[in-house]
Amino acid sequence: MLFYLIKRLLLAGLTLSVILLASYVLLRCAPGDPARSNMFVDEGTGTSMDADKGEHRGNRAVREKLGLDEPVLTGFARWFKAAILHGDLGSSVVVDPGRPVTRMIAERLPVTLKLNCLSVFFTYLLAILIGVYSAKYENSLFDRGGALALFVLYSLPVMWVGLLLQALTCEGGVWPIFPLKGLNVTDANNMNSWQLLLASAKCYILPVLCLSYAGLAGLSRYARNSMLEVIHGDFIRTARAKGASETAILWHHAFRNALITLITLFGGLLPGLVAGSVLVEYIFNIPGMGALSLVALSSRDYPLVMALFAFSGILTLAGILLSDLLYAAADPRISLTGKRG
Repeated sequence: MLFYLIKRLLLAGLTLSVILLASYVLLRCAPGDPARSNMFVDEGTGTSMDADKGEHRGNRAVREKLGLDEPVLTGFARWFKAAILHGDLGSSVVVDPGRPVTRMIAERLPVTLKLNCLSVFFTYLLAILIGVYSAKYENSLFDRGGALALFVLYSLPVMWVGLLLQALTCEGGVWPIFPLKGLNVTDANNMNSWQLLLASAKCYILPVLCLSYAGLAGLSRYARNSMLEVIHGDFIRTARAKGASETAILWHHAFRNALITLITLFGGLLPGLVAGSVLVEYIFNIPGMGALSLVALSSRDYPLVMALFAFSGILTLAGILLSDLLYAAADPRISLTGKRG
């Protein structure tokens, strides 16, 4: 196991280096110049400068700071050495000039994690229940009606659903039940613990719903199909012949063997947990990672964009490794070392 982990970590390091190199090259080749975004601002006083002075001081200083006056490979080597070997991801030059990008990410990350962890939990919980019972009652009204309803939900655009929910159920709408924007509770000092908990839950319900409904359809179908492949197996008939209860057969024997597909999908969810949803965070005015990524890319803030790329790459590779480890935990027949005992 230790040898396997060392081998996978070395391979992950090489893969991450290639991902970051490709990201840096594409970013440098893309049109636009981040140096021009703040070349009319004096970094010392924060006041505007005239065009000639800004062009001379701001543009050149920012280009030197970002390594844009160097060849692409040289600039990448310089960034890679500072970021990976010394842990210095740099400071923002456009979005929040002079502020370390790690601090900017650390401020946005908890919001996105809360939102997406709730979404993943409820998506998996409902998808597993729907998928298992759809397989148990194959071709029943529950199976066919549930499939139709879920695929109708899957076809609805997130932005349309979010705006519709705001118009119907938010402040100023038809039924003003939920807050219109943000996750912060207003007038929290005048609430007791239960009132504060209820008000906080109301802030999360609509964003979590928008993040969850589309994934629920696909995941429940995967769960159903995996269960159908297992539930008609010989070992299930043997368990029934031995007198095992249907509940034990369904959840202990069949579901455990159908977990492989769900584990595969779960490993791919890890990057999404911290990447956030640009549309949902924009609609509900949530200051998370999705909104930060949108601003960073649109403003061409090189240090911030590369930090986000590195963060996403690490999480993607960690998700793949986590999936492999969960395979072995779910199915003892799978050997990570390549040996069967």
